[in-house]
Amino acid sequence: MRLRLIVTNDYSLNRVHLFCNLTLINMALKRITKELQDLQCEPPANVSAGPIQSNDMFNWQATILGPSDSPFQSGVFFLTINFPTDYPFKPPHITFRTKIYHPNINLNGSICLDILRSNWSPALTISKVLLSICSLLCDPNPDDPLVPEIAKQYKHDREGYNATARQWTQKYAT
Repeated sequence: MRLRLIVTNDYSLNRVHLFCNLTLINMALKRITKELQDLQCEPPANVSAGPIQSNDMFNWQATILGPSDSPFQSGVFFLTINFPTDYPFKPPHITFRTKIYHPNINLNGSICLDILRSNWSPALTISKVLLSICSLLCDPNPDDPLVPEIAKQYKHDREGYNATARQWTQKYAT
């Protein structure tokens, strides 16, 4: 059996396209709202997040407290989270707004984390993603760096890396 779609005018096609987009946006909005409620009911340790403005659920700010077992201890790191309109089928775009010395986070705040790229799954939540970022602070991945020079230092001069990361934390995150 073959199905054929016959479009008689551009107006009909635009209406179909608009309907599909609105459906995706509504799905994303429901999912984001549920994740916000879950975050408020059961906030992960050392993490908070929510909309920057109450009338815009697609743009959030997050705060991560530097893990105590890392050179980022006592730092307060701010991140922005931008959800695409086809979330959760596409990953959120997350960037650090606070400067951080880390092999997987560059000066623009971009984060090299596989679950934000090729290993994204709609089963992931923003809470799980933020916890993964916290884990990345404790356990960098120098084999998949965004900043190769820092990765090299992390691998070959851990004391120097830790000292510089602590200095940056003191300077930019306290």
